[in-house]
This record gives sequence, structure tokens and C-alpha cells, in this order.
Amino acid sequence: MTSRPVSWVNTAYPFAAAYFLATERIDWVFVVGTFFFLIPYNLLMYGINDVFDYESDLLNARKGGVEGAVLDRRHHRFVLWASVLSVAPFLAVLATQGDLLANGVLAVSLFAVIAYSAPHLRFKERPFLDSLTSSTHFVSPALYGLVLAQAHFSVGMWAVLLAFFIWGVASHAFGAVQDIVPDREARIGSIGTVLGARVTVWIAFSAYLIAGVLMLWTSVPLAGLLVLPYLANVAPFLRVTDATSAQANAGWKRFLWLNYLTGFLVTMTLIWLVLQRIP
Repeated sequence: MTSRPVSWVNTAYPFAAAYFLATERIDWVFVVGTFFFLIPYNLLMYGINDVFDYESDLLNARKGGVEGAVLDRRHHRFVLWASVLSVAPFLAVLATQGDLLANGVLAVSLFAVIAYSAPHLRFKERPFLDSLTSSTHFVSPALYGLVLAQAHFSVGMWAVLLAFFIWGVASHAFGAVQDIVPDREARIGSIGTVLGARVTVWIAFSAYLIAGVLMLWTSVPLAGLLVLPYLANVAPFLRVTDATSAQANAGWKRFLWLNYLTGFLVTMTLIWLVLQRIP
């Protein structure tokens, strides 16, 4: 429960797709890296979050299911040890396969995972940095896959990565809206608590739109249309207030499943791209 199985694909897929497109092969590095970003990476990210957000999660009505476990204190030590020990062997192996740049990207990725929730750092409580860090959680596996494969970074590739990053910022910002009231009660800062519900939703809506426009600079400009479901999902909440911000949870739940629809469409696009390379 604490590793959020419904979200595993959101970090494993970016690495797998990026590495495969750059190398055009499925080798043992692909398998190890994909599994790492599928389970250990998510256990580290969400396990730390569930342990150190325990007090605030008790005040949050949406916690305790698919959107995060409320761990009994007796499980905290076990989850932290499991998080670290599950990650360690994969890091040891992957570090031998990448150069200094690749290992640097991997280090930044793991730092963002830890810094988001760990005591003293707590980037999740630093407005604006919270959304930037959250997006890094999902974009860095893709960047790592590309660097590990020594891919050539074209304008189109940078446009895809930037669009993906802005999509991540939008998604986190929208997700913060539903927690404005419990976060303020727990004295937790976020992009939502600082800007308020309505402004934050408008920022998320605009960021999704910008992400779609950026896809025009790629080899698959029609992929920009993939932001339309997210725009439609956020649009009903453009007039939300702080008092009604909890209503955004309905949109967040749809968002979790929209990622599977979008992932399917992205996969079809990637298959088409690969087929174009075949003489």
C-alpha cells in the first residue's frame, strides 16, 4: 500500500520508453532499470512520505487507500529499512553501467525523492519547489534512460522533456488543491496554500496547455492533443474556492486513471515511431 502500485508505471514507463527508443533494444540494463523504477524507487519515494507525513495524514480524509497509506507507527522503522535496502543493490549495479553524467542524473533523481518528504529538507512544504521536485520524480527517470543510453539530444527531445516536466508541475499543483484545508490545519505549506485554490487550478490548466504547445516542436506534434483530457479534467474546478477545494479530489481520482489512457496513446505513438525507422 505504501508504494502506491497504481502509480508504479508513472516512473518505470518513462525510463523504459526513453532507454528503448535511444538503444532500440531490450537488454539486461533495460530490465534492471525498469524494475528499479517500477518498485524500489516508488517504495523509497512513497515510503518516506508515508512515514514522515504520518501526523498530517491522520487529518486528511483521503488518505488510507489508493492515494496513500496511513501507516501505524509500528511499521515506520520497517518501511524505512525496506525502502533503503530495496534500492541499494539496484544502485550498485546501475552505477557500473553509466558514466559520470548518468550517475549524476540518477543521484539528482534520488535526492529529489528523499528531499521531498525527509525531515529538515521537506521540499513538499516549500511552495513552488514542491511542484518542481514532484515533477522531477517522474521526468528524471526518462532523462536518466536517455543519458544512460548516450542518446543524442535534439531540439525535439528537449521539447518532449520540457513538456513532460511542465505536465508534472501542472499535475502536482492540481493535486495540491484538494489538500489546502488539511494542509493549513497541519501548518503545511504548498503551492496551493500560498496561492489559493482558484489561482492554483488556473496555473495547472495553463501549464497543461503550454505542455501541449511544446509538442509542436517534436516529430509527433499531434501528441500535443494528449493534454486535452487533462484540460477537460481540470476545467470544472476553475471556479473552485479554498472552502470547496476538497471537491478537487474527484478530479484527482480521474487523473490517476487518465494516466493509463494517456499511456496507452503514448505507447501507440511510440510503436508508430519505431515502425517508421524500419526500412
